[in-house]
Amino acid sequence: MALTGRAALLAALGSLPVGIWEPSWTGILAVNAPLAVACACDFALAAPVRRLGLTRSGDTSVRLGDTADVTLTITNPSRRPLRARLRDAWPPSTWLPGTETTASRHRLTVPPGERRRVTTRLRPTRRGDRQADRVTIRSYGPLGLFSRQGTHEAPWTVRVLPPFTSRKHLPSKLARLRELDGRTSVLTRGEGTEFDSLREYVPGDDTRSIDWRATARQTTVAVRTWRPERDRHILLVLDTGRTSAGRVGDAPRLDASMDAALLLAALASRAGDRVDLLAYDRKVRALVQGRTAGDVLPSLVNAMATLEPELVETNARGLTATALRTSPRRSLIVLLTTLDTAPIEEGLLPVLSQLTQRHTVLLASVADPHITEMAKARGNVDAVYEAAAAAQAQSERHRTAEQLRRHGVTVVDATPDDLAPALADAYLALKAAGRL
Repeated sequence: MALTGRAALLAALGSLPVGIWEPSWTGILAVNAPLAVACACDFALAAPVRRLGLTRSGDTSVRLGDTADVTLTITNPSRRPLRARLRDAWPPSTWLPGTETTASRHRLTVPPGERRRVTTRLRPTRRGDRQADRVTIRSYGPLGLFSRQGTHEAPWTVRVLPPFTSRKHLPSKLARLRELDGRTSVLTRGEGTEFDSLREYVPGDDTRSIDWRATARQTTVAVRTWRPERDRHILLVLDTGRTSAGRVGDAPRLDASMDAALLLAALASRAGDRVDLLAYDRKVRALVQGRTAGDVLPSLVNAMATLEPELVETNARGLTATALRTSPRRSLIVLLTTLDTAPIEEGLLPVLSQLTQRHTVLLASVADPHITEMAKARGNVDAVYEAAAAAQAQSERHRTAEQLRRHGVTVVDATPDDLAPALADAYLALKAAGRL
């Protein structure tokens, strides 16, 4: 088998007479001259890097946890073939731990005047905009002894969206909504609901629903059926202050709040209600208003993608004033915030009456499941102390929730996995009671 490239050069050097290796200038020049010529030729035959053309295409958005493919097209305008190694650099949070080396590096060969494509598969681990960094290309000669290296700017942005893991609960909540909406045999009646139709009385029906005029015109007892009112306004308020940065499990509280808000938005838009979003700490971080039912969920997901907790204390007065300006008419205001005693008693409670006088208020908070585990701990002194601390934390949390309920606020306090369905159930309960 014929030797080529670097192996052929080394074999040729190895075939030189032994005497040539004597430490003399003649011997040194005799050995280095062929090597220098080979290196110079190899360098000259390597395709230039600066003249390469790079363009991108591919995915511009991806849900957290999914993969996105970004294609890089390399055009070689020179007369020499490009034999290269390429590194497509992205921020560390674009890759799963330990996968960056294999995912971002490519080998390619581009004949003169042609183009080739390489695809980088991204799997982001954080929400937000991920922007491509520089593309580094190392072009080798045919022997692989020398190379040219350069970098190119090839801008591209991939927006990493919230995962919306609570979507799995939507079918069951929609089934419950259809029952409230009178689309099945189970019909409800409540103050403020809309008249739907008449049907024959069935034992167990509320006698207050009997329509006596319609009954007089026919031989059977007629009952009025009702459906929840449509076109109600719902304002989702995300607290992005310091308390939302606390991690529960593997994610900050803000992520669990956003997931619950998305499920409620999807459910409410199917119910015919209008949904807006306000993210606030000491200033407005995101505001989504006036979207149609088909556009509201994509708009919310896009707005939430870049939200991050701010390490500042939330201005409760500013939040209340902004919510009132955003919702001039009677609405359901859903506050996704903390149930910690200090922020509620010192911040929210003094201004809460401004909201409850005009609006129905629902507060949803992320509970830490580790506190529940600590409260059950027994067996040694440390475990007993942990259980006592957890019981005290739970007691303060329950006391704060009761204070809010006495002000007419509906409170939902649940772990990250349970918060979204619990918030949806609270919304359906308010709708069934005619409070929207």
